[in-house]
Amino acid sequence: MLNWILLGVSVPLVAAGYLWRRNIKSKLSPDSTVSKAAKRSKLFAVVLLAAGAYLFLTRLLTLVFGTEETTLEFSLWPERVTVFGFSLSYTIIFTWIAMAVLITAALIIRFTVFKNPKDNPSGAQNVVELIVETVSNYTNAQAHGTGEFLCSYILSIGSLLVMSAFLELFRVRPPTADITMTFSLALITFIFINVYGIKRKGIKGRIKSLASPTPLVFPFRIVSDLAIPVSMACRLFGNMLGGMIVIDLLYMALGINAVGIPSVFGLYFNAFHPLIQTFIFVTLTLTFINEAIE
Repeated sequence: MLNWILLGVSVPLVAAGYLWRRNIKSKLSPDSTVSKAAKRSKLFAVVLLAAGAYLFLTRLLTLVFGTEETTLEFSLWPERVTVFGFSLSYTIIFTWIAMAVLITAALIIRFTVFKNPKDNPSGAQNVVELIVETVSNYTNAQAHGTGEFLCSYILSIGSLLVMSAFLELFRVRPPTADITMTFSLALITFIFINVYGIKRKGIKGRIKSLASPTPLVFPFRIVSDLAIPVSMACRLFGNMLGGMIVIDLLYMALGINAVGIPSVFGLYFNAFHPLIQTFIFVTLTLTFINEAIE
């Protein structure tokens, strides 16, 4: 009964908000200056219209589908599935999907945009070259003299992290919400730190740099270096997992009323927030490599 009453209340709210806003617009001439009172009244009318529409939609869904109690179930490790006799986690499957999308996009760009590259780029070619140039300049600024290979790695790892976060928009667990995935990426960073350090200084020079300024700090430097992949993996894993849990909690709390509101928060946790974490991971990678080669 309550849902029917709220549904009936929502209709006049929508009508009132719509007519109020229409009335305000009709009183304003194209050349007149809109006063603060008119702006405030227009804002209230829009809020009233949106609240009425939201109430109508949620009550209608409740009446059609009924209410359902939801519980938050969470596992530290992702679920597994058997594929051709092999037990694979969803992290591996979704990582393959992300890589397949990126490889397909790269091939399309290669054989369309750069099939006949122009000396004066425009359109899609200009956008791609701008992205590559930006990443290259940032890589060279943070890690001097490391060459183009590191730039390619940074662009690839950044694209993979963004694509992994994008998969969460489809209500799946992103690969970066798995500690094994983030630790693998951090382990690659750890390998690059030592490879570039040895390449620049040699094995003896790399060991000597760990014992600088005094040999007494050598064991502490070893421990701190070994802690780098652990800290980077846990930082990325914790932030991505936390965003996923917040969205799941929001869905659980709102239930059938989860119309539009999770999408607004999803713009942050599935778009802006992963970009920040990607930038932090990339910056830490370049910073540690730069420390190793200095």
